[in-house]
Amino acid sequence: METTAFSFGADFMTPDDRREHLRTSMSATVKVEHETLGSFVFGTRDISDGGVFIALEGQEFAPQLGDRVTVQVQGLPMAAPILHMLVRRKTPEGYGLQFADSNP
Repeated sequence: METTAFSFGADFMTPDDRREHLRTSMSATVKVEHETLGSFVFGTRDISDGGVFIALEGQEFAPQLGDRVTVQVQGLPMAAPILHMLVRRKTPEGYGLQFADSNP
């Protein structure tokens, strides 16, 4: 019996396949604040050790890639920490935000 092996390099990977961190589906409500665009409330789609994906759900939110935002989970019994994040990816459904290494 003859077998054929296939090997796909990075050239065949989509950007979603090259993720550094494993994503986990997570639905939460978050408040996102942008210095010039203001404050918004979004739902999340997934989270990883590297960041979170926020779903626009028809809201007008158009930051530039690389912009800094703050994010805070809503609806908890106590105030959640405010996290500093960077806008890293845009899709028709929303934005991928990356946890920032330091405060602005």
